[in-house]
Amino acid sequence: MKDYIADRVCEIAKHMLDTKCTVRSAASKFGVSKSTVHKDISERLKFISPTLFSETKKLLEINKSERHIRGGNATKIKYQNRIHK
Repeated sequence: MKDYIADRVCEIAKHMLDTKCTVRSAASKFGVSKSTVHKDISERLKFISPTLFSETKKLLEINKSERHIRGGNATKIKYQNRIHK
């Protein structure tokens, strides 16, 4: 694996753990796709840093369990904004 990829993977993982952000927001911050962030965190990281991988995996599981709530809130806000315009 190229050094710049390994560096990016670790940076993304540390950022996600520090900010508790989602894959989508990490992708936006680092200028890569959601697919790239997900692959970095769920596949590449375990070979680079197993400890960081286990911590980040827990965050991904939390985000996955909460995504329906975030989606519902986003839809609610969307329709509230339409009514108030």
